[in-house]
This record gives sequence, C-alpha cells and structure tokens, in this order.
Amino acid sequence: MADTATPNLPSRNFAASAAFYAALGFREDFRSDGWMILSRGDVTLEFFPYPDLDPYTSSFSCCIRLDDLDAMMRQVEASSVPDARVGIPRYHPAAPDPSGLTIGYLIDPDGTLLRLIQND
Repeated sequence: MADTATPNLPSRNFAASAAFYAALGFREDFRSDGWMILSRGDVTLEFFPYPDLDPYTSSFSCCIRLDDLDAMMRQVEASSVPDARVGIPRYHPAAPDPSGLTIGYLIDPDGTLLRLIQND
C-alpha cells in the first residue's frame, strides 16, 4: 500500500454526514462513536464528532483531486445540494481558476469547504 494522507473533518452527526456524502457516491467503510471513514473510489474522508460545531463559522476544508471532475459535479448537481451563493450546504460549479486549475466548490452541512479539483 502506498503512503497516503486523509483529511480529518468535523461532523455534528455521523448519520447525517454519511447520508449527505452517500448522495455524492461515498460509501461508509467504518463507523464508531468516535470516528467515521467514507470513501469514493480512491478518495477517503475521515470524520470526528464535533456536535457543537457552528457550520457558519467553521474553517475546516480540504482539496479533493479528481480524474473526472465533470462526473463528480454531475453527481453534486443531481443531489439536493443547491447551487447558491449563501447557505449551507451549497456548491459552486467548476470553472477555470486564475491558478490554471479547474475547481468546483462544495460546502457540506457542517460548513466544511471541499475544493473539487480536476487532475491534469
């Protein structure tokens, strides 16, 4: 197995987080009272309980680099997540960034910002 790193993200409620991410194609690999692991292909997200988190002041984030950003964005669009400028959860469609990358943005129900980045 190759060395790897995974983001550790907050969840106010594991069941709600698992349901949100399931609509985006993630499956639950592990859950206990103190930890949850979700995966979608080679992408793994790990969650810790944070029941008192204020999603509107959360500064948690991570980047997810994808070989097929368009497919992921279609899945986001097909879920109940709104394309909006305010509110949680929400997403912003993928677009070219000044950095040269193509990036979409997703904010989950706990206020975590996920940058969805197209691999070269």
